[in-house]
Amino acid sequence: MGVRSQSIKENTMCRSFIFLAEGFEEIEAITVVDVLRRAGMDAKTVSITSDLNVTGAHGVTVAADMTMSEADFSDAEWLIVPGGMPGASNLASDEAVCRVLKEHKGKIAAICASPGVVLAPLGLLEGRDATCYPGFEEMCKKGGAQMRDVPVMATRDLITANGPSAAMRFGLAIVANSLGDAIAQQVGSAMIFYPKTMNFYF
Repeated sequence: MGVRSQSIKENTMCRSFIFLAEGFEEIEAITVVDVLRRAGMDAKTVSITSDLNVTGAHGVTVAADMTMSEADFSDAEWLIVPGGMPGASNLASDEAVCRVLKEHKGKIAAICASPGVVLAPLGLLEGRDATCYPGFEEMCKKGGAQMRDVPVMATRDLITANGPSAAMRFGLAIVANSLGDAIAQQVGSAMIFYPKTMNFYF
């Protein structure tokens, strides 16, 4: 896990929830949880079923922090949607998840297939710049998105990313949005991640 800088303190104001459905992409979910917690953000994983144990697309089983019925999203800053198949499809078919996403007044982040499979049908990409896993662009466009061919597309209240290899940058983009570039740089440098810039548009 590495050593987190002692200057980064827990910030419960930056409460984030990461949804886990059967078949989720493990790298995209766990990397983001790890990065946010290193930054001191309050990141919780949420199983969308009544079972805390959720198995990812590659057979890795994760014990979520809570289930949907136990989660209080009222003060959430971020709702985070990992990709993977059939994980993204399972999220999209869950009425409670879709309702929470549509009603959320804060920020949303989605990666891989989820911008197209989960967010687009809910109207959450209408008029927005976004990126996604190759092959899901048309779904995003049908939802009104302006597609960008970049690993991570970061805006004020929406961050999308294109797949597993972008998971670290995706997580750091969330940190940069909430806590500023300096903290994101500090967290990234501690993990030997050295971007030339914290501008996550490119």
